[in-house]
Amino acid sequence: MTPDGSVEAFLEMLAAERGAAANTLAAYLADLDDFSGFLGRARPVSHASAGDVARYMQSLGSCGMAARTQARRLSALKQFFLFLLREGAREDNPAAEVSAPKLPKALPKYLSESEVDSLLAAARGMEGLPGLKAQAGLEILYATGLRVTEMLSLRAGALTTDAMMLLVKGKGGKERMIPLSDAARTAAAALRAGSPLKARYLFAGRDISQPMTRQGFALLLKQAAIEAGLDPARLSPHVLRHSFASHLLAHGADLRALQKLLGHADIATTEIYTHVLAERLQKLVQAHHPLAAKPAGG
Repeated sequence: MTPDGSVEAFLEMLAAERGAAANTLAAYLADLDDFSGFLGRARPVSHASAGDVARYMQSLGSCGMAARTQARRLSALKQFFLFLLREGAREDNPAAEVSAPKLPKALPKYLSESEVDSLLAAARGMEGLPGLKAQAGLEILYATGLRVTEMLSLRAGALTTDAMMLLVKGKGGKERMIPLSDAARTAAAALRAGSPLKARYLFAGRDISQPMTRQGFALLLKQAAIEAGLDPARLSPHVLRHSFASHLLAHGADLRALQKLLGHADIATTEIYTHVLAERLQKLVQAHHPLAAKPAGG
């Protein structure tokens, strides 16, 4: 990379102010290094123009780079130049007006209702504390659509009452109310009864003062999937969240209600599930429209 102290200052800011991990810092450095290589020795990265950024992005597309990778490279440049702008090292952000390539919309992966039933049945057959955690986790995630970190953060006293709603603190400290199922409360009670008395969290880790890790819970889900005869690669806590959302919509829920349950700040995030709505509306028309049952040309 062309020697440029501003890049080092940018990485130091990411580490100090945003707590960026080593892998994240390495990714930013690699992206900026690639841009520097494109510029050559003519000038440092910090002096690049809007034309430089536009030509760089065009070159990435021409060489067949994946759209997501292109978008990540552009995001790194935008953040770098925004940092320089805020620090007074530049008077503009040359990457601000450059558009990222359109990303293909990835449909959420989810299980069928029968697959969820098989998974729950398999978890009930798992023994010991791991089995109790797998069953309670599956029941709670599928009944509530919680993010796995939200569930693993539940204190040991959560779900101890007959209350029909659970108060959850989600992203950004925002609170929301989630309806609870009888099965979720029952599974939570069984887990609590089988856990160490001094455990601080409903899903306690090896250190009972700490919650179980996401990785540890994901391994339990994989085991339950194998027991259920499902491909473990298809299952993750987020797949259960998608399954919760997709099945709710398929049974008549609306997007606004789903947005509140999932804790999405923007309805646009919830709209990834509109494929389910489209399928439901198509079936509705086929089942009830007076012309749907008539043969073509009839």
